Amino acid sequence: MKIVVLDGYTLNPGDLDWSGLQSLGDVKIFDRTAPDAVLQNIGDAEAVITNKVVIDRAVLDAKPNIKYVGVLATGYNVVDVAATKEKGVTVTNVPGYSTDSVAQTAIALLLEYCQHVGHHAKTIRDGRWTQSADFSYHDTPLVELSGKTMGIVGYGHIGQAVAAIAAAFGMRVLVYNRTKEKVKETGAIAYADMKDLFAKADIVSLHIPMTPETEYLVNAETIKTMKDGAVIINTARGGLVNETDVAAALASGKLACFCADVVSQEPIKADNPLLTAKNCILTPHFAWATGEARRRLMDVAVGNLRAFIGGKPENVVGK
Repeated sequence: MKIVVLDGYTLNPGDLDWSGLQSLGDVKIFDRTAPDAVLQNIGDAEAVITNKVVIDRAVLDAKPNIKYVGVLATGYNVVDVAATKEKGVTVTNVPGYSTDSVAQTAIALLLEYCQHVGHHAKTIRDGRWTQSADFSYHDTPLVELSGKTMGIVGYGHIGQAVAAIAAAFGMRVLVYNRTKEKVKETGAIAYADMKDLFAKADIVSLHIPMTPETEYLVNAETIKTMKDGAVIINTARGGLVNETDVAAALASGKLACFCADVVSQEPIKADNPLLTAKNCILTPHFAWATGEARRRLMDVAVGNLRAFIGGKPENVVGK
């Protein structure tokens, strides 16, 4: 089988290997594929492996040789699933590989807001503590999480993992999920509708997919209903947030902090209002990318293609 990897660098910048995939056929690996090079790089491959390169109807029309598309992610919005279904092309994804890594990042962002560890560590390297008249100093308010209310929007695997960590910190956890029955309430974790969650939470963490219904879920109106000085964390999708409205809320002090690993357009554009917003902590969409998570991703992606070749495909989407 002829196999092409269109954008393999983020999965494997050099610390993993492609031998598992290479054992399945004739493999070409591109670190990146520009939009105008998609057809050229696919060539006559029957199996296309993609992370963020779009496989739309035009690509499928131009490349009828494609029989399989493997997405190197859980989300598969880069593939026109309706078109692949019409054409009999199997599409697979990799669910659940980064649950613990993304939950860990959401909490890391929250802790950076609470303690500003990076800033204070830098002041020491700059020599400030050696010159200090006091044994202790801090430049920002320091925040204790115990007793605060964490609101979690979306209670899939990642939302559940974040809830467990928040509860371990002594936080009260409010959870909104489209299916209320999937929320198992405990002493620390309770279901709340969306309106109550935003109104009562000190910190809101987003863990839902990007859909037409959830686009700009966080906007001026929803922020207006929140507590003064609330915090929002987004490790899901950038389009869940109206970034202009968030920047305005940070400027006014309505929001104490906005923490995000994702933005609406990635890489981030130079004119994104979050780049100049105060009290905004951004990371470059790396929550998924721990070594452990990437190894799981590689293993499942190879397993998906192996299962397809064997006639028993796994993790098929758009059935």
